[in-house]
Amino acid sequence: MALTSMSKSPGSRIVIDVFIPAIEKDLGTLPYVIDSVRKHVKHPIDRIMIVSPDRPAIRKAIAKKGCTFVNERNVLPFTKQDINYRSKRWERSGWLYQQLLKLGGERFGNQRHYLVIDADTILLRPHRFKSGEKFIFYSRKWSQDEYFNTYSRLLGKKASAPRSFVAHYMLFDKKKVRELKQTIEKRHGVKWYSAILRSINKKKQFGFSEFETYGNFLYARNASRVSFKRALNKSLGQSYSALAPARKKSLAKAFRSLSFHKRKGYVRNSKG
Repeated sequence: MALTSMSKSPGSRIVIDVFIPAIEKDLGTLPYVIDSVRKHVKHPIDRIMIVSPDRPAIRKAIAKKGCTFVNERNVLPFTKQDINYRSKRWERSGWLYQQLLKLGGERFGNQRHYLVIDADTILLRPHRFKSGEKFIFYSRKWSQDEYFNTYSRLLGKKASAPRSFVAHYMLFDKKKVRELKQTIEKRHGVKWYSAILRSINKKKQFGFSEFETYGNFLYARNASRVSFKRALNKSLGQSYSALAPARKKSLAKAFRSLSFHKRKGYVRNSKG
């Protein structure tokens, strides 16, 4: 097992894997995301896995960065084309599919814990995700109401955490992910992903959050093991490569991470 060494500041001895869902539109940021994980995640990293469609450009980028390719077709028994989550104005099937891929990541890698990070989010500061028995979650004050409605339908109870877990990255404990899936399956009598797809209000554009669901599941079971830090994430419209070094340094003083969302991918064109 070849571990990625931690940078100089103190970190955790808990070894983790990293699991990053990506598609071709993410290739502009993905290399920087990988670099930022290696620099700023304060855990020894066993393997960085990129889960994506099998495309030559993605394969080339992954190999260049020394990461492991995981074909998304091996994670779930369906593709985003099988998910009908759209309206006349928006298309969210791929967005939802990536969330399910993240929960499917518990079947891959050698380590008990795996870090999921969005392929458009770059870390600017050191991050730890577990300290002793406590899980560290980077959080924010606001969320989407429908995330909690779906959580209630899935688990039969209201979400109780005082902050939102939606922060573009999260450390998952495979044992806890399996417990979440088993709880959902026992309650609904179908596979966990089928239950999620059935529980979403398809008329709502933001119908499910894997981070909100997993985080609230942990918090409900043992709130004393959950620790919150402010996410301090900023979304930018320009590319990361276009930022001047001085600008990057200034942003790192105010924020923990940057996200470069391409929102046009959520808007349907005239061809449907």
